[in-house]
Amino acid sequence: METLVKSSPEAQGVDSAAISAFLDDVNENVQYLHSLILVRHGQTVAEGYWSPYNPTDPHIMFSLSKSFTSTAVGFAVTEGLLKVTDPVISFFPDDLPSEVSENLAAMQVKHLLSMSTGHDEDTTSYLREGVGKTWVQSFLARPVAYQPGTFFLYNTGATYMLSAIVQKLTGQTLIEFLKPRLFEPLGIENPLWEVSPEGINTGGFGLSIVTRDIARFGQLYLQKGMWEGKQLIPAAWVEEASSKHISNGDDPESDWAQGYGYQFWRCRHGAYRGDGAFGQYCVVMPEQDAVMAITSGLMDMQQVLNLVWKHLLPGMKDEALPSNPSASDALEEKLKGLAIAPVSVGESGAVAAEVSGKKFAVAENEWGVSEITFDFAQGGGVLNLVEGEEQSQVTFGYGEWQAGSTTLLHPGPRKYAASAGWSDANTLDLQLYYLTPIFGEGPALGVGLIPFGLGLAFRFDGDSLTVNVKPSVSFNPDLKINLQGRLA
Repeated sequence: METLVKSSPEAQGVDSAAISAFLDDVNENVQYLHSLILVRHGQTVAEGYWSPYNPTDPHIMFSLSKSFTSTAVGFAVTEGLLKVTDPVISFFPDDLPSEVSENLAAMQVKHLLSMSTGHDEDTTSYLREGVGKTWVQSFLARPVAYQPGTFFLYNTGATYMLSAIVQKLTGQTLIEFLKPRLFEPLGIENPLWEVSPEGINTGGFGLSIVTRDIARFGQLYLQKGMWEGKQLIPAAWVEEASSKHISNGDDPESDWAQGYGYQFWRCRHGAYRGDGAFGQYCVVMPEQDAVMAITSGLMDMQQVLNLVWKHLLPGMKDEALPSNPSASDALEEKLKGLAIAPVSVGESGAVAAEVSGKKFAVAENEWGVSEITFDFAQGGGVLNLVEGEEQSQVTFGYGEWQAGSTTLLHPGPRKYAASAGWSDANTLDLQLYYLTPIFGEGPALGVGLIPFGLGLAFRFDGDSLTVNVKPSVSFNPDLKINLQGRLA
């Protein structure tokens, strides 16, 4: 049977009204997701994208990347390249610290996989900041406080080490190694993956794929490694990777305290998942024979899973349901109409005409913005910024999304959609969403300061301009940027 073809929910035992209720709850209480796909019995019963997000642009996975790295290790184990009991230091004899502690010597591949390396803090920042050291050397130099296998600590640097091990053994990056084994068989066509300064895929983050790719990956695991009649991954590895290897809490209501596998989180209701920051999910539900793929940009990740359990689990039945065209048609219309609301238009008074085309010189700031110019038109306008020696441009619509490509706060062009409106006669509110990922160095990169978008409030007061910038989500939730300018 062809995988992930479209089906009515009822034909696969899913109540269309339950999916509609999930969407209503999301839109009312979560604001917005970016996309979702629900698969039941191998068939796609719901797929939707909150405009301006769409099916074709790759989306950053953040830590959902880890589950793909785990899969690469599974292939390497299957092919006899390593064992999960191999000592980590055995792969890097030339990168070891001058003194190898007993705990470091005891650290095995399985401890990297299960986030039980024995570190008492995440090593990622040390990898990035290690002056004169490679990322591998920086990881191996960190103190190992606990006996490996006895202490859970979420540690993205451990996943990087898995990537480094695969590349050390194969001479290939994760992308290259997974291409014939995973990506091509699943139809994942254009995966992107960030690399360290040493040219090693970052492993624990940095993968970008489309939502249908997430769904395919989840379905592969649901089918215990089988894909369209071929066993891509041994069923035994799927079972091992998705099983609990270490405890990570005792809160029965938290999906972050049900145990941790090999780069997969155990969930309530017999499910498990890969997930990434700001709401990237690949939820595998064996008891329901279902997969949920979600991308988003939100801070409260538990809330979305709560809504999955609240609405979708009871909406899945053991048998096919009677055809319900009115409910399924209503759901289809709702899925087609999903959208992030553009900024309300408002009235600009005379300000837009007065400042259009005029240059504001911006006081020195950490973002390197030195000049701001607006060109206003009837249906929107263009924001021009000078950053160092580069000029960035953002076209926006009043009360609607305008798409384009910009280098705003980033070192390379990035697709975006922007909308603006006047909250009062002197204040222009602009919302910008980045639609594609970008890698490299820049003021908005490296620490996830502005991964998906930002809101900008431009306050015009005579000859002065005040700009308040707030990311839609950020690893620094208190981040606020303020710029001051005057007519040049």
